[in-house]
Amino acid sequence: MSERPDPDTGLRHKLFGAVLRICVTFAILGLLWHLTDGPQVLALVVQTEWPWLLAALVSAHGQVLLSALRWRLTAAQLDQSLRKRDAIGEYYLSQFVNLAVPGGVLGDAGRALRQRHQAGMLRAAQAVVLERLVGQVALFVVLFCGFIAAIAVPGGLVLPGWVSDIVGWLALGLAGVVVLGAVLARVPGPVAHATAGFGAALRLGLLARGVWPRQVGLSIAIVACNLSSFAFCAIATGTDLPLVAVVTVLPLILTVMMIPLSVGGWGLREGAAAAIWPVVGAAPEAGIAASIAFGLVILVASLPGVWFLLSQRRHPAAANRS
Repeated sequence: MSERPDPDTGLRHKLFGAVLRICVTFAILGLLWHLTDGPQVLALVVQTEWPWLLAALVSAHGQVLLSALRWRLTAAQLDQSLRKRDAIGEYYLSQFVNLAVPGGVLGDAGRALRQRHQAGMLRAAQAVVLERLVGQVALFVVLFCGFIAAIAVPGGLVLPGWVSDIVGWLALGLAGVVVLGAVLARVPGPVAHATAGFGAALRLGLLARGVWPRQVGLSIAIVACNLSSFAFCAIATGTDLPLVAVVTVLPLILTVMMIPLSVGGWGLREGAAAAIWPVVGAAPEAGIAASIAFGLVILVASLPGVWFLLSQRRHPAAANRS
């Protein structure tokens, strides 16, 4: 007779993971403070040009709003009807939780859980996963195109060998995921069933006729908002990035945020910025300052999610009907 999992053990594991991510975040930030000129980083952050930060904040809001519309489009293809207002509110809340709470995807999990009442938990989860997946793929496509442009255009950005290696490994990893999915689809049993179900959802939510052009258009606009927000933060802290750097250097830094070892990507993002900022002829301190400014901007841009959460608690009946 199999033993039931102990809920206390699961809770302890989650608490340990959360504490570990918090410790990793502060450890990396502290290490960067000592390895670079910490006071200089602080001075660059304090002396930011507010008009550029405001532009970054506007772009960050645009990214959230467009992402909510992309999720609404994907969910509609999977038999989930979301009101525009609810999709936007849920996405702001999801973004806030992802950035402020250790775990990285807890906001997305909550978004799927709260929208399971129409088509079931599986469809709700598939809509969220597909929406996030197409966003990451769009970022990778921009990165790869920017990398090719940097190589092909004479006199453009000169990328060191280690950057080329990272981009190459990312490309291989993406190809490997596609191959793995194809292999799993042929494995008999529940794995093949689950893979086939996800493939069917992918075809409905992303690749259906009349849907994929809107998915592509929204994804390009979302990536543009995200990159422009980071670029505006760079200008605000003293680094004017050329376009080729915006579409190569910044996607690499944002990709690091996918690693679930810190809170909201803090520390990892700043470390990546410090390492890669000299590529554009700027000091590591400037990269850290730009990354900190960007982190604060996207966190502030997600604050409407707190209002949405409070309004849902004040009106639980309306929340259940949405």
